[in-house]
Amino acid sequence: CPVMDASAGDREPGTLPDNAKEDSSGLDSVCTGASEIKSRAVVKYSAAPPPASYALLQEKTDLKLPPANWLREHPQLGSAGTTVLGSSSKSKPFSSFGMAYEFIDCIGDDVDVVSDSENIKKLLKIPYSKSHVSMAVHRVGRTLLLDELDIQELFMRSSQTGDWTWLKEFYQRLIDQKWQRKKKSKEHWYQKAILSKFLYYSINGDGAAEPVPDNPNEEEEEEEENEAEEYSSSWPTAFTSAAFDTEESDAPKQVHKFGLGQVTSVPKEQNLPMLFDEGENSQGLRNDFVRNIMWTFEDIHMLVGSNMPIFGGGRYPAVSLRLRDNNKPINILTGIDYWLDNLMCNVPELVMCFHVNGIVQKYEMIKTEDIPHLENSNFSTRVVKDIAQNILSFLKSNCTKEGHTYWLFKASGSDIVKLYDLTTLCEEAEEEKCQNPFTLPVAVLLYRVASNLMLKARQNRKHYGTIRTLLLNCVKLLDEERHPQIMASAHYMLSELFQLDEPPEEDEGESLRGGGSEDSYSDEDREEEEELTEDSDENGSYSSFSSPQDDSKAVAVIRSVGELSVPEKYKSTHQIRPSGAFPVSQDKEERCRHVLSYALKGLKAVDGTIKKESDLPAADPNTPIPLKYEDRSAIGACAAEQGISLLLERGQPLQADEKHPSRSGMIPGSWQHRMKLQLFLKASKAYYVLSDAASNLLKYGRALRYIKLSLQCYDAYCSVSGALHPHVLQFHSQCLSLCGDIQLMLAQNANNRAAYLEEYSYQTKEDQEILHSLHRESSCQAFNMATDLAMDPEYQLFVSSKCYEAAYELVISEALKDQMAQVLKRLGNIRNEMGVYYMNQAAAMQTEKEGIAFTVITFEPPIFIAKSVSVAEQEMWKKSFAFFEKGMKDFEAIGDSTNTALLLCNTGRLMRICAQAHCAVSADQSRGEFSPEEALYYNKAIVYYSRAIKSLASRKNHPVVWDSVNWELSTTYFTLATLLQDYAPLSRKAQEQIEREVTEAMMKSLKYCDLQTESARQPLYQYRAATIHHRLASMYHSCFRNQVGDEHLRKQHRSLAELHYSKAVCLFLSLKDAPCELLRTLLERVAFAEFTMAGQSSNAAKLKSLTGAVEIMAETRCAFQLIHNELLEEQIESAEPPDVVRGSTSGLNLQEVMKLIGVFEPSFSFLLLQLIKLMTTMKRKPSNKDEELLKTYKNVYSKLLRAEKNAPLLSRVKLHIELLQQLTPQTGSDDTHS
Repeated sequence: CPVMDASAGDREPGTLPDNAKEDSSGLDSVCTGASEIKSRAVVKYSAAPPPASYALLQEKTDLKLPPANWLREHPQLGSAGTTVLGSSSKSKPFSSFGMAYEFIDCIGDDVDVVSDSENIKKLLKIPYSKSHVSMAVHRVGRTLLLDELDIQELFMRSSQTGDWTWLKEFYQRLIDQKWQRKKKSKEHWYQKAILSKFLYYSINGDGAAEPVPDNPNEEEEEEEENEAEEYSSSWPTAFTSAAFDTEESDAPKQVHKFGLGQVTSVPKEQNLPMLFDEGENSQGLRNDFVRNIMWTFEDIHMLVGSNMPIFGGGRYPAVSLRLRDNNKPINILTGIDYWLDNLMCNVPELVMCFHVNGIVQKYEMIKTEDIPHLENSNFSTRVVKDIAQNILSFLKSNCTKEGHTYWLFKASGSDIVKLYDLTTLCEEAEEEKCQNPFTLPVAVLLYRVASNLMLKARQNRKHYGTIRTLLLNCVKLLDEERHPQIMASAHYMLSELFQLDEPPEEDEGESLRGGGSEDSYSDEDREEEEELTEDSDENGSYSSFSSPQDDSKAVAVIRSVGELSVPEKYKSTHQIRPSGAFPVSQDKEERCRHVLSYALKGLKAVDGTIKKESDLPAADPNTPIPLKYEDRSAIGACAAEQGISLLLERGQPLQADEKHPSRSGMIPGSWQHRMKLQLFLKASKAYYVLSDAASNLLKYGRALRYIKLSLQCYDAYCSVSGALHPHVLQFHSQCLSLCGDIQLMLAQNANNRAAYLEEYSYQTKEDQEILHSLHRESSCQAFNMATDLAMDPEYQLFVSSKCYEAAYELVISEALKDQMAQVLKRLGNIRNEMGVYYMNQAAAMQTEKEGIAFTVITFEPPIFIAKSVSVAEQEMWKKSFAFFEKGMKDFEAIGDSTNTALLLCNTGRLMRICAQAHCAVSADQSRGEFSPEEALYYNKAIVYYSRAIKSLASRKNHPVVWDSVNWELSTTYFTLATLLQDYAPLSRKAQEQIEREVTEAMMKSLKYCDLQTESARQPLYQYRAATIHHRLASMYHSCFRNQVGDEHLRKQHRSLAELHYSKAVCLFLSLKDAPCELLRTLLERVAFAEFTMAGQSSNAAKLKSLTGAVEIMAETRCAFQLIHNELLEEQIESAEPPDVVRGSTSGLNLQEVMKLIGVFEPSFSFLLLQLIKLMTTMKRKPSNKDEELLKTYKNVYSKLLRAEKNAPLLSRVKLHIELLQQLTPQTGSDDTHS
């Protein structure tokens, strides 16, 4: 029926001593008749050698005589061999903690119960046994730790030390009013002694014996000694670790037996500071069991410690030896005991040695699966399974709070089992001295489980909720003064849980409150208050309950032990909180505040342990540390350079003396030193994230305050750090880059300075306390220049550039290629900003200068002088140009063609400003000729714009920048051509050369006028193109008028003028918002036709020219119509009440309109008059059509003459539209006159 199965063991590396081995075979099932119990045991650790065959003792061997090897330490017996008590059933008070520390991976999740095998057996025998049960229960995650809580020993200790008096009084008041310690009987010690001797005989087997002592007094004394040994103080006298003292002392440190030295090491690969140094004299809570077994009983996973001696021999490789009095039959309790021991230790067979009065009688071999069916010891394994499941469910449902010590108690002879929360009772006690001895082991275990989970959390953040709960409960249990090291480490780990550099995942947004309180794993804290109606009397040392009022103190009650045998009577209603239930806020600021809160608590814990004779004067945390701001406008570049040079000093690896104490007296290499390094860096990162978030919200004053705090934390880090690792320097370069960003934004948003100053000056109490902690290690002055709030934009830009330069130096020195591009882009950007700033300063100087009148003596003839360019202006140009050049190199280094093009474009603009500064003025302030300096700078601007176009390659790469550069290039050519045309340098160049240059520049400007692409600039391009055609037409018109002699050239100029006039008219007509320009172009075209007519001799040619001119004049109707519409709109707006707000849609220049009408009316009148004269004096007879046309001309001419010259503009425009309308149907319809 039993199935032996080899399974892979899961021994942890490095846990086994030389003589240890792991038994990886598992007993998968035990058949008990019709039912089957699933049981599997894997030995995780064993200190015993391979089982040696037991010695079969000869019949009649007297076990009262001790063998020669008695009480000598033997590996086969483990700790059982060193005491006369033999394999003592007494469990050490903290045995489960020793196991938990050694197998930390199992705690919190995989294992349900950790305990001594004796405690497990005691619990599973509750329904069958009348004896008392007293156990301490602790919860860590899913795992329950069970330890024997020996009330007798506890109260003996209480009477000596004064501790636990509150529990003693509680026990006497509510449970046993006449408590007194009950001595063990002589029979008890006799049985212990012969069992011990039997085991030694079984190892020895030679029968060598020494005389049994005859003196009954000696035997009595031995029993007293044994009794004293059993009740010797296995409890620590004062279960508190001394405050960590960093001062060196010649006296060796006294570490208590239950100190935390070797127990609390943290895995080396974890990026967390080591919590404790494992000293040689450190005697912590050890795992003293001969073997540790991972026992799965049905669905319950238990980590069990066992000292049961296992021997070889028989049909199986392992057997357990038992000694029984032949006169006393095996009862059910003994049967369950033997069966559970063999199941737990994976022993398939039991060897029973029977004796009578210590004389060996016989041996009997029993299979493990047959034990439940022995005579007088018949029990149901299914019932035992139900008891186990019920007890586990009962405990898990009610022991819900981590860090609390629960007491499971059943009085002798009682059927009632009660569960108390000793932590709550301890808190209610009035006495000050009510230290719970379990506090420190529990806290350390919580910490170790959390730190172990942190390793897994690196890959999977689902553990964060569990880790946070473990650490918060750990912190609750400890006193900062007594345990600063654990407190600091726990707070640091809490701060590590909050991810600052990545967005929270959606499934982690669930609030912690959804999963119960911070220290509880149940959905709600249930306190079942059940009243007991019946009490039973018992005369044992642990009497039954004497008063039902005790029920109010119990967390939960099992009314009758019989209930434990009912299948699924107690269902585990608790729910383990989901691991992902971690309070991750979507708000970055809230997460950072959590981190800073924990970092501050950690720093306080560390600071409390550092003492120094010349300690710093105690600073008042309530007094704010001022964050200075100054108006830097008066500070010279030299002084600023000196201050800013500190930026780079903190960027270099420090050569600190490892043995030299820090400013606060902290020794490098100490735990305080390592912890402060971590906490300073964490705080610095949190402030950095806060600063970045504030910057994104445009709260630049707040952002500067946070980056100042971040850099102050970093400064303190540098003060205590022996060397700066690359990842720290990388973070530092990010801080400097962000500081540069903020200073740049402050410079660009000078209007909100008052608001920024208010944000910058505000400080929370937490920030003040962190600053005070920083000042213990550093003056925190290194980055003041970079983080002060200045009032001068130029200085802010300067600081920003220095921050970026410092960041760049760090990136180069550490070869952080991934950050190189970002830093260079920022450098290029700030250099562009500074270039633009100085360029705007130069432009402002120029504007200011233009407003000052020159007082110059008038010369005859007038001579033109170059406008004086001040030294200050030239300095601004040089600075601006130098920054643009540097910025271009930065962007070229990272292949950023778009930004390179923008800087080239800005340099082009600078050249145009230089050109404008060099224009010549006459003595009467009129504009002089176009100077060669102007031409030089305009041509330089064209070169830079052309390089920008070349850098972009094509429009598709970056349409916006391409369009901008294109427009600027077109504008430069247009400006150059316009100045050449309007202020021709005739004193230096011939007219023909100037005309060629103007034509060339105009055509190039036209080339860059993008008329096809639909964009916001398209109307501007159309207007410019129309203007260019108009100007070229005017120029050719002028050339045609002034040209004498070369008839071919005259014809060419005439055709070019007509071509450009027609193109200009078409473009102005399409614009719909340039009526004045359209009208002027048409009037110039009419004048051109008139001039052409003047040179003609025949009447027919003249008539043709005049008719053409009238046709052109008729086209002005469109322009007048547009002017009429705009005048009407203006009239409507002026007629509306003042409270009606409308945007003026008209941009009409009335003065210009009046001037153009003044040209139009006489020109129109002259054309009509000449036509009428010509048509009237025609020699040939006119046709009907000619007569009609003549009549129309006369009618229009008549009306034009009779029109009132002082009539309102609107009516005059309206009249012109009507007259032109009359001409429209006739014009262009008669070709007979040609």
